Amino acid sequence: MPPGPVWNRTLRQVPPITLSQVIMSVMVEYTYLILRLPRGTSRDAARRLMTEHAEYGGWELDRLRLYPDGSRRIQLRRKVIRQTRTL
Repeated sequence: MPPGPVWNRTLRQVPPITLSQVIMSVMVEYTYLILRLPRGTSRDAARRLMTEHAEYGGWELDRLRLYPDGSRRIQLRRKVIRQTRTL
């Protein structure tokens, strides 16, 4: 059974949204930066490094892996902002 019509606050019928419109509005593109820290790096030094990348580069933490030998693999990401032409 298809859903009934959708109405907005002004009591006008809202056209249905297709699945492709929903997918296109949700998709976000990221660029990634991978950092590898040796096993002698302290937790505080790793935190300071990630904080600097976050504050000054606009990066956010995507994944952090601590290996059994003590080394770390940090994956940072940030959104790619595409500009559209206005002409």
